[in-house]
Amino acid sequence: MVGLKLKPEIKIAGSGMIKALSGLFAVTSLALALLTAAANPGNAASRIKDVTNFEGIRDNLLVGYGLVVGLNNTGDTLSDGHFTKQSLLAMLERLGVKPTEAGLSSKNVAAVMITASLPAFARQGSRFDVTVSALGDSASLLGGTLLVSPLLGADGEVYGVAQGQVAVGGFSAGGDAETVTKGVPTSARIANGAIVERELNFDLSSLKTIRISLRNPDLTTARRIAQAMNAFLGTDAAQPSDPGTVQLRVPRGYENNVVGLLTDLEQLRVEPDQLARIIIDEQSGTIVMGENVRISTVAIAQGSLTIRITETAQVSQPGPFAEVGDTTTVARTDIQVDEGADNKLSVVSSGVTLQDLINGLNSLGIGPRDLITILQAVKAAGALQAEIQVM
Repeated sequence: MVGLKLKPEIKIAGSGMIKALSGLFAVTSLALALLTAAANPGNAASRIKDVTNFEGIRDNLLVGYGLVVGLNNTGDTLSDGHFTKQSLLAMLERLGVKPTEAGLSSKNVAAVMITASLPAFARQGSRFDVTVSALGDSASLLGGTLLVSPLLGADGEVYGVAQGQVAVGGFSAGGDAETVTKGVPTSARIANGAIVERELNFDLSSLKTIRISLRNPDLTTARRIAQAMNAFLGTDAAQPSDPGTVQLRVPRGYENNVVGLLTDLEQLRVEPDQLARIIIDEQSGTIVMGENVRISTVAIAQGSLTIRITETAQVSQPGPFAEVGDTTTVARTDIQVDEGADNKLSVVSSGVTLQDLINGLNSLGIGPRDLITILQAVKAAGALQAEIQVM
């Protein structure tokens, strides 16, 4: 009897346990699915750090003037009064050499302009890249060395010093009858060729309010960024002030930890909105359309007039044994006119999506250059709900 009583109890207990485990597994699967959906937003969503710039985190442009020496007879022409010659004389005098202008006839020196971008929060002693470009009539900077040259900011202060061997991405070679040039030999680059001498003072950690600027200003995008930040922080710390700026007030818990605040916020994802815009490059025939481009129902007829003229020269000569007549060449012209009679009036339906619009325009069987003219005509007719920007 004990054995008979235990079997149904074990079966009942086992069945209940299986049901409980099945329910727990279903709840767990649902929770995992929700977490996965929350962690994997749509493909159109972008990180805030990829669509905005934070106040104070920016590069600064520097410019300088210097001399490149060591060229293989490809430098500037040191004529009287030339700025390269004056710079070379001044540089040698600072080094204790007093040459005469008549003694400076070398073609191994070139005057250059130096441009660079000072990275944000670059500390004294750190290095950055510079670009060197010929200023005079130098043919090539290949093999040259840039002498010590100061780099100035917009305020006229020296923020860096550049020097080093230039790396040219092109070359030029030739003789009396032919010349071969690849790339631009009068422009070069020096990797880590400049060193920071003066730091830009900006205390990011002491900010109480941070301005976040959108790279593509838009009202909807600015509001979405503010909503994403407020949802993460649990406060109304972020407010859009205009289409290109979001004002962020440093909340409690992040005082003196602005870096941590920005690190947390820049990983949030938002879906940027965009204007309905069509970009047209008439030179290359390139057309780029945004996903919000819409077109109303419109009828389009595209016809082309082709005139083909063929010149065929024929020889005309007198008959055999003719006493009068000369052999001459007579021009024969054949003119054919094609008015494109096969092209008919086609209806492009209202485009709900960009793909529908593309399919409707492609059904006309026209090329990119004719499509440019059609889009401009449709815009003039008021049937294209998009902005056309011609490059």
